[in-house]
Amino acid sequence: MIKERTARLTEDFFNRHPGLEAARPEIVAACELLISAFRAGNKLLVCGNGGSCADSERIAGALMKSFTLRRHLPKTEVKRFTDAYGETGEMLAETLQGALPAIALSGSGTLCSALSNEAELTLIYAQQVLGYAKPGDVLLGICTSGNAQNVCFAMMTAKTLGAGGIALTGRDGGRLASLADCSIIVPGQEKYRIQEEHLAVCNLMGLYVESEMFEE
Repeated sequence: MIKERTARLTEDFFNRHPGLEAARPEIVAACELLISAFRAGNKLLVCGNGGSCADSERIAGALMKSFTLRRHLPKTEVKRFTDAYGETGEMLAETLQGALPAIALSGSGTLCSALSNEAELTLIYAQQVLGYAKPGDVLLGICTSGNAQNVCFAMMTAKTLGAGGIALTGRDGGRLASLADCSIIVPGQEKYRIQEEHLAVCNLMGLYVESEMFEE
């Protein structure tokens, strides 16, 4: 049973985005998969290309710090900071915000150049998944067509390692949709329209997960 607050914001979202109503079961299932992973102490990895790469950074940022709620640290963590560092520790504990571990696989220029030099650039995300992913983690692959080779390779690697997979796609879902545990296929054919819907879905995922994981 989700919180009343979560139910309200979810209903408000679909009232404002009726075109996504058909994908509601998959969107909610993706949110619940993330919540289960975070509650078990696992993490989210996210990847995509171009505008989808920007979306991956956006959702990682929404999970790593406050999105709409003030995420106060638990009293036990506040005490650990204060016991260790006194007034400075208290300041840190009061300023830091509760974080949900999420990594956007977009910032490794060194790795990218190394793989490019070896003509294996399509493995840029799969290589990072191999290094980061553990059983119980989740990979969110974002791709408007669902056919980006590097994102599909990353999903294959995640599944091989025992991580869960969420695909956020458009059109017919492409190959990525068939690889993931949960596939959100938004309506539309034009890339920019699909990306508009992806942005909305990412916002809801951030709101939903935050609402369930944190108190006001």
